[in-house]
Amino acid sequence: MSTTVMATNSNYWEDLRKQARQLENELDLKLVSFSKLCTSYRGGHDQQERDSRSESFGPFQDNVLVAMTSEVEQLLSKLSAVNDKMAEYTNTPGALSHNAALMHTLQRHRDILQDYTHEFHKTKSNFLSLREREDLLGSVHRDIESYKSSSGVNNRRSELFLKEHEHLRNSNSFIDNAISIAMATKENITFQRGMLKSIQTRVTTLASILLAQIDSAFVSLLDSYFSSLCS
Repeated sequence: MSTTVMATNSNYWEDLRKQARQLENELDLKLVSFSKLCTSYRGGHDQQERDSRSESFGPFQDNVLVAMTSEVEQLLSKLSAVNDKMAEYTNTPGALSHNAALMHTLQRHRDILQDYTHEFHKTKSNFLSLREREDLLGSVHRDIESYKSSSGVNNRRSELFLKEHEHLRNSNSFIDNAISIAMATKENITFQRGMLKSIQTRVTTLASILLAQIDSAFVSLLDSYFSSLCS
């Protein structure tokens, strides 16, 4: 292969590496901005602030997120295409003599692409979960506010419901305490029964030993008495 062809091939490889590094740098900056924007989606600490953000900054923020998501996806697609071109180059006849070094470089760029892709999808998934949670909380809050602003009868029913709920909770607590006391009493009675049974067993054993000793002494006494009569 001529020196000109080798130089041309080398320049092509370096151009591909330059494109890959440039895209990787752009992706790194975009992903940092994308992560910050997703994290700042929940702008308020209470519902009123979240509603205010949703009415003003929310639509604009959503548009920015959609645009940035599209930009990141395009950059990932371009970087993937450059990696494919680098893989094709490693199989050309002129690159076989440097194949090990080229494959090492290619693998490093592939790993970077894989890391950026994983980070993007993870951040996007977390953001979608956060937005779904925010929408759900907002819906619940609006339902509660709507219920509170309803008629006085409904408010009275709400108060009665809360009182009934508190009464049931107190009743459950009382029942739990009663059950705990009953279980403790049962355990104590079982323990005392075991102690009494143990004492009864010991008394029975002791009585049997005493009776055996008395019988033995009585037999010995009778033997001594009859022996004295015979003599």
